[in-house]
Amino acid sequence: MSSSSGALPQPRRTRPGPWPPAPPPQPQAQPLSWAKRTGFQSRVSGESTSTASAPNSGQAPLPRPAEAPADLESGPPAGPNSALPPPPAAAVTNAKPQQEQQQRPPPAPPARVRRRDSDGGRPNGQPAAAPLPQLPEEEDPPERPARVKYELRDTPGAFPLVIYGFQHYISMLGSIILVPLVIVPAMGGSADDMAAVVSTVLLVSGLTTLLHTLFGTRLPLVQGPSFVYLAPALAIINSPEFFGLNDNNFKHIMKHLQGAIIIGGVFQVLLGYTGLMSLLLRLINPVVVSPTVAAVGLSFFSYGFTKVGSCIEIGVLQLMMVIIFALYLRKIKLFGYRVFLIYAVPLGLGITWAIAFVLTATGVYSYKGCDANIPASNNASAFCRKHVLRMKSCRVDTSHVLRASPWFRFPYPLQWGTPVFNWKMGLVMCLVSVIATVDSVGSYHASSLFVATRPPTAGIISRGIGVEGVSTVLAGLWGTGVGSATITENVHTIAVTKMGSRKAVSFGAIVLLLLSLIGKFGAFIASIPDVMVAALLCFMWAMLCALGLSNLRYSATGSSRNSIVVGLALFLSLSVPSYFQQYGLHPNTNSSVPTYFQPYTVASHGPVRTGSGGVDYVLNTLLSLNMVIAFLVALVLDNTVPGGRQERGLYVWSEAEEASGETSFVKDYALPFKIGRAFRWVKCMGL
Repeated sequence: MSSSSGALPQPRRTRPGPWPPAPPPQPQAQPLSWAKRTGFQSRVSGESTSTASAPNSGQAPLPRPAEAPADLESGPPAGPNSALPPPPAAAVTNAKPQQEQQQRPPPAPPARVRRRDSDGGRPNGQPAAAPLPQLPEEEDPPERPARVKYELRDTPGAFPLVIYGFQHYISMLGSIILVPLVIVPAMGGSADDMAAVVSTVLLVSGLTTLLHTLFGTRLPLVQGPSFVYLAPALAIINSPEFFGLNDNNFKHIMKHLQGAIIIGGVFQVLLGYTGLMSLLLRLINPVVVSPTVAAVGLSFFSYGFTKVGSCIEIGVLQLMMVIIFALYLRKIKLFGYRVFLIYAVPLGLGITWAIAFVLTATGVYSYKGCDANIPASNNASAFCRKHVLRMKSCRVDTSHVLRASPWFRFPYPLQWGTPVFNWKMGLVMCLVSVIATVDSVGSYHASSLFVATRPPTAGIISRGIGVEGVSTVLAGLWGTGVGSATITENVHTIAVTKMGSRKAVSFGAIVLLLLSLIGKFGAFIASIPDVMVAALLCFMWAMLCALGLSNLRYSATGSSRNSIVVGLALFLSLSVPSYFQQYGLHPNTNSSVPTYFQPYTVASHGPVRTGSGGVDYVLNTLLSLNMVIAFLVALVLDNTVPGGRQERGLYVWSEAEEASGETSFVKDYALPFKIGRAFRWVKCMGL
């Protein structure tokens, strides 16, 4: 009985495990699955999920994706969908066995990484990895790394070389030809003069581009008539001493322009080849370049739509066509290219030009009995005064120069006569050449990133500025009306066309040289109506302003210091010149100068009165130029207000000692034909 009763509780005392039994492990599957579904990445080591590649996931946090090293000069890594193999270093890393990757210690907890808005979103105050300066149209992930698309050292075949060269220059056609279409009418030139200047611009642009690709920085940059020189050229054209001219206005003014341009070019040559450029580079950075270049585009707002309004239907149509092609149709591809984006300017120009031609040929744009040869001021009929001016803006056959121009014409130096050297006009061009230098420095830096090479050294930049000075002297000798510099829109063109080949740019320059010899081509360009030119310039100047401000990506854009400096520079660049331009002018003044050119007559009525006419001319003219005010304000503030190198976004240039030992760098920038050996002793021009 007792034995049977004692045997009953025996199974309870021999139950395995502790008593009371340990509670089962808390279920964590649901919060972990929630984290997976939402993409949550924990900053606490105990909340990380377990993976097959991390055996101790319960003790270590889930590692976050490794970020690229913070380097302002590096581009974005290739996307996951890249069809090309990774770089050699990455390939070696990925080829390691899985066991070696598991033996690596876990990375530091990401909780230590903090981002501050005051640092522009940079972790722990480190510089943010600046991507290649892609524009908004490049929203889709690239099919292959941009480093291959923009390769400078590529060797395309003959057919791709021709295609790349043509598409590059056709997309930049507006930047090359629009400047002479503005200044020649301002000087009182005829349609024949316009055709001759256009041919001269094509020849000088091709020649100077070849010089730059051979003996300058050797980057794939196009040299041509820069918008930087347009405002000072208009100021010289509207100088008081030219108001009383009646005959040969064009040649007389052109000779004074040539003398001023040559003086400015010689000053730029000295700036580049004497080593002074290396000192100036210490003061130039994105905070200075951005408002300076943006002010160049903003300074012509009085000309843009004011001229478009002279034939509103054609002007607005031209502007809308370019906007639709460049923005709304930018992602449509034909034959693998974004045709509408690449050729927005020539396509819009061609379509609007054809519509204006049809309206002219069918009699819609007729003079209706008014005599077009009578000046508007001498016409007694109020209807004819307004109607003739409107027809001259709308019609495409007003010049008839296409029939009268020769088939072949060779632009030669001093074709307008011996240049006239005026010290006050030359002094204005000297300071403007500094502005052109600042503009080119920003283009050098951005284009070097696009073509996936190292940034140039200070010596290479000095060499490029020296060649640009030589190019400006050549522009003065031939008589293009403005100086020659790196066309800022070239940076946008490289980004859009994916063309970073130096050979293609050189081929296009040779094509420009050949086109300059065809007189009919220059006459064809000269027949573009003024209103269409103004509409295209509204788009080109807006793009120039945007390209200038895009340089801020290399600095801490969230910094209040940079925001105030750039904001002050831009506002004062509009306000201070407006004060100088309006000083002493009365609204009812009967002036023969068009309203959109009156801001450039400030030399005759400016507020500066020192007793010396030459000094008054220089100061009133310079202080009325928007880009000069923006440059001075940004230069002084950025170099006096305290700020770190990362915050200011100082341009990082390659060191000569390290670069000279890199074969690819020497191949990119070294002078051809072993010319560099003769200049090894010139430190400011070498690698």
